[in-house]
This record gives sequence, structure tokens and C-alpha cells, in this order.
Amino acid sequence: MEAMWLLCVAVAVLAWGFLWVWDSSERMKSLEQGGRLGAESRTLLVIAHPDDEAMFFAPTVLGLARLRHWVYLLCFSAGNYYNQGETRKKELLQSCDVLGIPLSSVMIIDNRDFPDDPGMQWDTEHVARVLLQHIEVNGINLVVTFDAGGVSGHSNHIALYAAVRALHSEGKLPKGCSVLTLQSVNVLRKYISLLDLPLSLLHTQDVLFVLNSKEVAQAKKAMSCHRSQLLWFRRLYIIFSRYMRINSLSFL
Repeated sequence: MEAMWLLCVAVAVLAWGFLWVWDSSERMKSLEQGGRLGAESRTLLVIAHPDDEAMFFAPTVLGLARLRHWVYLLCFSAGNYYNQGETRKKELLQSCDVLGIPLSSVMIIDNRDFPDDPGMQWDTEHVARVLLQHIEVNGINLVVTFDAGGVSGHSNHIALYAAVRALHSEGKLPKGCSVLTLQSVNVLRKYISLLDLPLSLLHTQDVLFVLNSKEVAQAKKAMSCHRSQLLWFRRLYIIFSRYMRINSLSFL
């Protein structure tokens, strides 16, 4: 037992030491493995609910800002599962303002076709049509959304991946438009915060964003805008989740 405790302490010290070195170097411009993520792109972040942008994608949004990307956000529901839709739409706009996403670039879809409900399956073709229209109208050349696991397994998250995957595989995306998906990880990795950094470095296939201490505070501030959602377990999520600090993404 004592040996295991010492091992845990050693791993924690090593991880924090690695982060200190990381944070003091120019790595905060992002890791762009293979040079496949350029600067000054028009990027569309596609989410299912208000708070997804802060809870899951804050490192990506802030990392793209370093690369001078113009970020658009398309949210497919108002998050009205508990009849809080109007409140959650306002919270989303406040969070986007903190993250540096221009409010003029935020679109929230609020209709019966895309209910905030894990028990309802969104129509893939319908999601794809709406998404493609938004891509074309705004001249998007990079789409960012969930992967097949949806990070939390939520069916609405997975529906977005299915739609983007269909557009990509059928060759319907505009020429030069790429897709990045946020990698889902197992529960242990999800809740060990920065201790997951070594594993992220080993397993990230394409793009890795890691926040510095100032950016972590910015991400937490964005999440705190979602006051209606800050139940006790989400407060713990903010403290322990890697997604508030690290994003690993893969290209389709």
C-alpha cells in the first residue's frame, strides 16, 4: 500500500513538473502534428446543447484563437430538457463572449426537430442538411464536433458526429473543408485532469490543445456562465475533468 502511495505521488509530481516545463515554452501555440491545422481558418464548432462549448471544447476554442481562427458556433438545441431553454440560450451567449467567440457568429437552433432529449434520435439527414447549409453560407473550411462516442455518450452528441461523418463520406462537404472530432476517453482518463497529459501526448493522432493556467481560468469562467447547470457533480467535473484543460482531436 505504501509503495502504491509513493508511486501515485511520484506520478503526480512528474506530471506537474512536465506541465511547468510545457507551460513555460512556446508549445502553447498548440501541437499541430503533421502541420495539418493551419492559421486563420474559418472554423465551425458544432455542439448539441448550451454548455458543450465550455464543458468539452474550451481547450479547442482557446487553442484555435491562438492560431487566429475565426470561430463560428452552431448549437442544435436550446437545452430545454428541463424547460430552461431561454435561460440556457442567454448563458451560452455569455460563455461564448468569455471564450472570445463573436456573438454575431453564434447560431442556436430551437425547434422540435432537435429536442434536448437523450431518448430521442435526431434524423441524420436533417442534421446534415442544416449543417451543410451553415457551412456553405459562412465559407467554413474546418468543422469541429464530437466523435462517435460523443465524449459523454449522449445520443444528441453522437447524432452530430453521424451527420458530419455522412457529409464527409459522401463527399458533400465543400472542397478544402476538413473535419476534426474530439476524442472520447475512458472514465479513468476523463477524470484525472492534467495527470492524463502524458497519455494524451502518446495517443493523440492529429491535434492536441493544452491550456495554460490563464486559459484554464478563462475556461472555468466560461463554464460558470452556465449557472443553471452548476449542480454539485458539475462543479466536481470542472475540477477534475481533462476536457476543461486538454483536448485531443482527430481528422476524419
